[in-house]
Amino acid sequence: MDIKSINKNSRFFSTIKKDFPIFLNQPELVYLDSTATALKPKTVVDKLREYYEEYSANVFRGVYKISEKATEEYEDTRKIIGEFINAKKSEEIIFTRGSTESLNLVAYSMGRKIINQGDEIVTSIMEHHSNFVPWQVLAGENGGTFKVVDITDGGHLDIGLENIKYKNSKFKNLEQIITKKTKILTLTYISNVLGTINPIKEIIRLAKSINPKLIVVIDAAQAVPHLKIDVKNLGCDFLVFSSHKMLGPTGVGVLWGKYELLDEMFPFNFGGEMIQEVYIDKTIFKKPPHKFEAGTPHIAGVIALKEAVKYLEKIGIEKIRDYEIFLSGSLARWLEDEFKTKIKILGPDYGGYPEDRAGIISFTFGKYHPHDIAQILDGEQIAVRAGHHCAMPLHNRLGINASVRASFYIYNTIEDVSKLVKGLKKVEIILR
Repeated sequence: MDIKSINKNSRFFSTIKKDFPIFLNQPELVYLDSTATALKPKTVVDKLREYYEEYSANVFRGVYKISEKATEEYEDTRKIIGEFINAKKSEEIIFTRGSTESLNLVAYSMGRKIINQGDEIVTSIMEHHSNFVPWQVLAGENGGTFKVVDITDGGHLDIGLENIKYKNSKFKNLEQIITKKTKILTLTYISNVLGTINPIKEIIRLAKSINPKLIVVIDAAQAVPHLKIDVKNLGCDFLVFSSHKMLGPTGVGVLWGKYELLDEMFPFNFGGEMIQEVYIDKTIFKKPPHKFEAGTPHIAGVIALKEAVKYLEKIGIEKIRDYEIFLSGSLARWLEDEFKTKIKILGPDYGGYPEDRAGIISFTFGKYHPHDIAQILDGEQIAVRAGHHCAMPLHNRLGINASVRASFYIYNTIEDVSKLVKGLKKVEIILR
């Protein structure tokens, strides 16, 4: 992106804060924790209020007007989400409580069906706990083998790839990891700590050439808000993400799965709405998606999620991606200029290929504890995350207990970057 385009984009995104009510109440807030949860635009908040004030009724079960209205709005979100990720049909979209529940659903309903003694589950050291622990537990309970792909010193998966220029790479290491015994490969699209963007499409292509029966699960919680996702093009079997990381309400998640696989899986929960017929001696379940949506869902949250999608599409995912590269790249250069080697950025080198990574910068600052850093920054109205970010195996691999994480989204500005740098200078004055 050239300087003229950068300036134009910066001017455009600097006007976006007005769409987010939180800044009316917190005008000095520098919010740099969108990887944990994104802020909500007024259109999303208004849609939540609309449901509760105008047609607050349960979905599917009523023949009265406001119930039919709620059901129509709810199912409309399913259709919009399906189109957003290019699903084959809207019935492939399952609503859950979040990415965590979506991953547990697949592990329970698919994993327990296919993993037996000696079968392999492959994941990576850079995974969020929600895409690590369920598979670890499953392998232990069913006698499977739990294999964890390491990372390189450059912050990439150790599969024979060190940067995004992968066209001539054959991922030779992957050929030694995936075997005929591998039943499930489950990977994050973007590391929530390193910011590494994994070449998922190419990994899936090679993995399935080694083992065509392999089931591939993708944790796209950090990817869907920032990258254009096309599930048909990726070639995965399941993909999960969360509403709250893409400007939508908390408590809503999405599981996309190939319909034929969903149809074969047994339910995750049992109860209302997922039942077709019940008899004393047997129960017949509904077809997907309703087979996996027992009970009363977060109706308002699902309905409001469509407004988040519309908001993102109006801006353009590609435009958002370019802007995040600009902001995170600016911070990386600023930190290097101001602090030299005192601050160590985790993940791929910004001096290499900035397209290797998302708008996430996790770092350590000398011997200062990340929690102390975060508390001092909070005094300056700067919100960052400190800890292991639900990725303890990764932090152990890196030889650190915790890190500070700053993550960018559409409502951030270059002024936010400047304030963070100034805040870190204050940290150094106080803690040294």
